[in-house]
Amino acid sequence: MSQDRPALGILLMVGFCIVAPLSDGVSKLLSSTVPVGEIVFARFAIQALFLLPLAWILGKPLIYHGRLLGLIALRTVLHVAGVFAMISSLLFLPLADALAIAFVMPFIMLGLGWAFLGESIGPHRIGAAIFGFVGTLLVIQPSFANVGWPATLPLFVAVTFALFIMVTRMIASRTDPISLQLVSGMLSMPMILPVLMLGSYFEIGLVSPIVPSRFDLALLILVGLLGTIGHLLMTWSLKFAPTATLAPMQYLEIPFAALIGWVLFRDWPNGLAAIGIIITIGAGLYIILREQANARRSASARPVPFRNTRPEE
Repeated sequence: MSQDRPALGILLMVGFCIVAPLSDGVSKLLSSTVPVGEIVFARFAIQALFLLPLAWILGKPLIYHGRLLGLIALRTVLHVAGVFAMISSLLFLPLADALAIAFVMPFIMLGLGWAFLGESIGPHRIGAAIFGFVGTLLVIQPSFANVGWPATLPLFVAVTFALFIMVTRMIASRTDPISLQLVSGMLSMPMILPVLMLGSYFEIGLVSPIVPSRFDLALLILVGLLGTIGHLLMTWSLKFAPTATLAPMQYLEIPFAALIGWVLFRDWPNGLAAIGIIITIGAGLYIILREQANARRSASARPVPFRNTRPEE
């Protein structure tokens, strides 16, 4: 489908920016009574159960093979690790703080692009990355003073999701979004189940499953549905609007997260963290806008191919 409906793409991305932090907020609410490992398992199991009939009805592929399957499995490992670390961080941090720290990801993407793809990043983007990382440290500092090393968990989230995006880019043209998420959900279950079994045997709190109450079970289902819907909204938004249009909008997640955190937990970033969030957003937007400007210059510099406009005789 051509990218000719930017208003719809923007609307879908706004939906993602609301649904994604709402999923994190419900996960934070659950983490007070349900182990993190069980929440993560439910998140991906519900994804698979929700998408299986949809993929079957739409005739989407359900099986991948060879190297492509290996890359999907790697992508799934990164996704599971990132979600686990994010929910674990919410045991200690306000929702907006954790998300703002994780938004160091664009700066990590610059480094990965330079290291593995040979991309030139230039002094402007290096400066923006340093400036943004300073903002991230301002967000971490008060949280680190209060809770210690768990305040750095969103940095791990940023690294895993930067790698997750790189792998996704490698396989995007060869996979269908719905079947990709379905297969990832199915692959995640045999990955997570042994961890839960070991957690139960050794009584490791974070990964030792319990029998949830009816209310907690309803919230577990809600987390899975919100996580699945959020990713579908983001994927579909890219069908209707270019990445350059949608990328800056992802920073809307942070104010929505702050609002959701205040409504559910009465959490609000303190003064230093708020300054750091503003700096991080500003640096991230600068990098995105500069990428857009470079892309436009590159496009305008390409020679226009000769076209014969004479009517056919």
